[in-house]
Amino acid sequence: MNKNKFLSICFSVLGATTVLNSCSDFLDVESLSNTAEAQQFDSAADTFSALVGVYNSTMGDNTYGQRMNLIISQAADEFRTSGDYNANDRRGISCFGAIPTNTELLNPFLDTYAGIERANLVIKNIPISPVMTSGSAADKALMNRYLGEALTLRALFYYDLIKNWGDVPFQTVPSSDLPSVYLAKTDRDVIYEQLLNDLAQASTLVPWRSEGGTTAQRISKAAVKGLRARIALARAGWSLRRNPQQMMQGSNPQKYYQIAYDECKAIMNSGQHALNPNYEKLFRALHTNVQDDTNEVIYAIGAFGGNSKTDSKIGYYNGLRHDDTDWKSSGGINAIPVYFYEFSKYDLRRDVNIAVFRVSTTKQADLQTSINWNDGKFRKSWTSITGTSQNLGIDWPLLRYSDILLMFAEADNELHSAPSQEAINAVLAVRQRAYTGNLSQVGTIPTTKTEFFNYIVKERMLEFGGEGLRKYDLIRWNLLETKINETRAKLTQFMNGTGAYANVPEYIFYKKPASTVVNYTPTKTAQQNVLDIDLYTATGVAKADVFYTPNQSVATPSGYTKVNWRLAMTQAYISGDPVKSYAYYFQPNRKELLPLALDVVNSNYNLTQDYGY
Repeated sequence: MNKNKFLSICFSVLGATTVLNSCSDFLDVESLSNTAEAQQFDSAADTFSALVGVYNSTMGDNTYGQRMNLIISQAADEFRTSGDYNANDRRGISCFGAIPTNTELLNPFLDTYAGIERANLVIKNIPISPVMTSGSAADKALMNRYLGEALTLRALFYYDLIKNWGDVPFQTVPSSDLPSVYLAKTDRDVIYEQLLNDLAQASTLVPWRSEGGTTAQRISKAAVKGLRARIALARAGWSLRRNPQQMMQGSNPQKYYQIAYDECKAIMNSGQHALNPNYEKLFRALHTNVQDDTNEVIYAIGAFGGNSKTDSKIGYYNGLRHDDTDWKSSGGINAIPVYFYEFSKYDLRRDVNIAVFRVSTTKQADLQTSINWNDGKFRKSWTSITGTSQNLGIDWPLLRYSDILLMFAEADNELHSAPSQEAINAVLAVRQRAYTGNLSQVGTIPTTKTEFFNYIVKERMLEFGGEGLRKYDLIRWNLLETKINETRAKLTQFMNGTGAYANVPEYIFYKKPASTVVNYTPTKTAQQNVLDIDLYTATGVAKADVFYTPNQSVATPSGYTKVNWRLAMTQAYISGDPVKSYAYYFQPNRKELLPLALDVVNSNYNLTQDYGY
């Protein structure tokens, strides 16, 4: 048999234990159409090769290397895609104006189904493999683990499809076993029920991190349970339905809140994962392919190979913009300006999440106008890769322990009509990490159901900015329309200097160093990078307070450059301009979901477009 070959030995079989090391090297898997199914699964080693092919389907430009996480998901109240609206590209998605011919829609949909096909082959063939009847106990245990991983990956693929396109064709067997491949849509609740059952099974098959020698790039029991909790909350929440075409909450939500509660509680009690005491360091670890100190990142999509199939453009397409030749990157995602002011000045997450400067051609931190800030969690200069390379091998944090804590708190509040002390403590732990060094500024966590829920809504915004969760959180809470309208109102206040923005300066002055002086040092913290910018301050005003204090001077001080802060905001950014306005094309009960790509609909006569597209 022509065996699948390792690109390098990073997934390695060591006796009875298989380890996916953090460098995330994967197999280049042949199509199983070229290899008899029975032969492909006649040993644990060959089965493992097929499983790695399923993992591969999470990677690359079309899925979690760029489109699924950096383009399709970036349309909420904290970030948006940079540039002017075009219905047929990434900006059309961010503005809620994508049409069926949009070039970003087809390949993520197709590649996700390719992953499902690979998973179905593994799921079908493991139970009937000769290993399961005549193999060693160790090999049988490995095969069961592989089955659990394949079930989990298939659940992830279907969840990605549902959260973006709603009801979709659903198959749990390889396409060759179907009487017809022209499948109609299946109601998402039917799919969700199957996924939750599959994940319940998978959690009995996949070991905990320490038991399986598992790093974040491979699925552990906590990853299975965390994904099950996330899907349960989606099932309990709201979504756009086909008939009638409106936002509706899922039936029997308490059942699914209980699932989320139980799964999160199990992870919290496992001792396998904990909050990293340093928020910034957990993201830096993703840039260097090492495990963060406390295993806060429960599951990360790996990236490797320097290509569009298995690597990622994380940190090049998005993140801190670099105009210098050493760390050239594009800064393709912009922060909504008022997102900056959702953080207090003491919150260490602010300067990690939002980059208010870009690195110039001379490696200097140039302060940017408020409409040109970027997401900051991913920075090419945090990697060891220089030059013009677009593939940086940065892993994507799909599930973090802080998410487990906040999902637990949310479910607890829903089940008990008020938060328990354990739920309050879970939120408090996330807050205290953010305010390290300034714990007196954490504030009081509310104890009534509605106030606690609203607190979680904001806390998730602060904690997970730019991680591709916000849009789907708002949808499942039925708050997307509300938050878009609130953001427009906040942007208006920001422009006018009223309300919460009455003391925000119209402009800020900063001094550029001499052209030979480098004042951006990537080894310094994100907060220190901002403090290193030479901001002009009036007498008695601390540098950290400049962003929260009215103009420091009327005229531009000698040697300083004036940067528009509030003055950069215009009415065209807020509303009324079909090319530039924030979320201009959003329509409730329609634009919560994306259209199917035209080629997808045209290739399946049983598939309907729906949702008014």
